Amino acid sequence: MSLNIPGSTGGEMKGDTLDTTMGRLQRPRPNDLTKEYPRSSRELLGGYVHVARMIDKARAREAGVNGPYIYPCPLDKTLLSFLEVSEQDFAYAAKSRTDELILEWLAIHARPRSKKQIEIWNKQMLERGPEEEAQWAYFKKTRDAVAPSRTDIVTWIDLLDLEEGRPVPRRDAAPTG
Repeated sequence: MSLNIPGSTGGEMKGDTLDTTMGRLQRPRPNDLTKEYPRSSRELLGGYVHVARMIDKARAREAGVNGPYIYPCPLDKTLLSFLEVSEQDFAYAAKSRTDELILEWLAIHARPRSKKQIEIWNKQMLERGPEEEAQWAYFKKTRDAVAPSRTDIVTWIDLLDLEEGRPVPRRDAAPTG
């Protein structure tokens, strides 16, 4: 591959693969999470929930514009554990690759999973809520600060969407008896 760079004599880029060349040439600009929200955990990317959000947060952290967002948060760690990828490796991949190239990178570096395994994992992730009393106290305080009437919100992902102003359908309990 020849590059026309001012002040250079051109030539081939030795030792680079298409993956490293494309990742460098198409390096994504991180979202400034001090001014905007990351993507919703519900957004599917490569068949997974939460991957798109985790990419946004990892890129922002690497660029120093993550604001109040933490990478890796407990939800990120859950996904990284399922993928069997380290937080450092994922952050580097996110910093240096487009979404499409991250999916290619995951296909090589993550543990292979069947569609059924991913579907089950996605469902569990979407249904994940606080597990301990201290988590419930934090969860309720946060939820009540945004929408005290939304006692139907009981999962972390619904809470994140609610906090970030995304529509969250009501999940009122079905009448009993």
